[in-house]
Amino acid sequence: MAFQIKPNRKETENKTIRFPIPLIEEIEKAIINKDVTFSRFVIQACEYALNNLEDKEKNT
Repeated sequence: MAFQIKPNRKETENKTIRFPIPLIEEIEKAIINKDVTFSRFVIQACEYALNNLEDKEKNT
């Protein structure tokens, strides 16, 4: 089997969303020295929220 270089990225799509300025400031403070980008933090927060929806828990 030949060596294959595989991208270390998930398929993504740009979305434009608006955040309240105080929320942006809180997120930026939370990620200082955490080696995570603003976008990655938001993705992780959304994944966490989706995995912990109350409706989802009621359906299981």
